Amino acid sequence: MRVIFKLLLAVLVTFTVTAQAQTELQGYLKAAGENNLGLKSLFSDYNAALERVPQVGALPDPNLSFGYFILPVETRVGPQQAKFGINQMFPWFGTLNAQKDVAIQLAKVKYEAFEEAKSKLFFEVKSTYFNIYFIQKGISITRENLSILKTFQQLALIKIETGKSSVVDEMRVEMEINDLENQLNYLIDSKWVLEVKFNKLLNTSTANAVLIPDVLRTDSLLYPKDALIDSISRQNHLIKQLDFKIASWEYQQKVAKKRGMPQFSIGVDYTVVGKSDNPNLEGENGRDALLLPEVGITIPLYRKKYKAMINESMLKMESVQFGRKEKQNQLTVLFENGYKDYSDAGRRISLYEKQTALADKSLGILLTSYSGNGENFEEVLRMERKVLKYTLELDRARADKNASVAFINYLLGK
Repeated sequence: MRVIFKLLLAVLVTFTVTAQAQTELQGYLKAAGENNLGLKSLFSDYNAALERVPQVGALPDPNLSFGYFILPVETRVGPQQAKFGINQMFPWFGTLNAQKDVAIQLAKVKYEAFEEAKSKLFFEVKSTYFNIYFIQKGISITRENLSILKTFQQLALIKIETGKSSVVDEMRVEMEINDLENQLNYLIDSKWVLEVKFNKLLNTSTANAVLIPDVLRTDSLLYPKDALIDSISRQNHLIKQLDFKIASWEYQQKVAKKRGMPQFSIGVDYTVVGKSDNPNLEGENGRDALLLPEVGITIPLYRKKYKAMINESMLKMESVQFGRKEKQNQLTVLFENGYKDYSDAGRRISLYEKQTALADKSLGILLTSYSGNGENFEEVLRMERKVLKYTLELDRARADKNASVAFINYLLGK
């Protein structure tokens, strides 16, 4: 019962640590999304693009005019002294809505640029987090191996004193310790650089420690390869940007056609009339004149300009369509490379789990043999190096698998 209780407790502790680590990573992603200055810049750019919609969807400003007659024009009811006019231009039916549609599509392009940057930021946060995990595990394993080597060193000294071993064994251990101490210092420096990068991605203080789990839970892809490729071709934010650009040029083509149609204007003129010297105009003398309505039309006679605008929109749309297909090809290549890394990391995890177990057993056998007869100490050190190598490679494979999943999720636009 005690053994079962200990096993259950160990499983519970591992699950708790893993869940806490996942929570920490989600917290880091949330902080990055809220604090990263690059994201804030792109989101402001998106909001600025939204402000274009009411601008292009509004009527032109009315034209107010005033005229003063230096030499008054005499009329039957008196001299004209001044004239006021107001005029409003109206574009062809549907022009304003088409212009708004263009602006809306361009704003969506800006939003997808923001989403693309956010997805890329999350990938960078995750990949840096996984690299910090690997470096931290490397530091822990290296320190553990230094402790083991110092134990070997003491064992070698005992064998030397009893005459069962050569002083060369102790010198070999000393060289291994020196190499590991140098490697440990390099890992510590590397971790600091990664922590600086990580905190800058979150736009937080460089001094903030990054919380890393003891054991990294490996992620897996949830869908088959073909489904992932299909999803990338439709959901990737770079592809969506190009889709909205194509839509914007479609609406721009409509705008160009409507601008080639007549425009109308409606206006009112008000004339101020002074008093006349004619005594027979009782009731009408000096009466102001209100002329209603004044209607105008703008005729687009120069058709080459409008045809060129339509052709420009069509060619731009064609250009973006070609660019979209090219981007799909590039994303497919990137996905295949990421999927290769994902599959390779899975194989390496399986391999190094087996290799680590075998190396541990071999090391135990060699140590027992050396403790008895003092022979094959070089084999003991060689096997210890293999244990260190396989343990580090196992954690490297775990980090690489999670990084490849994060990269594929980035391509998916998640």
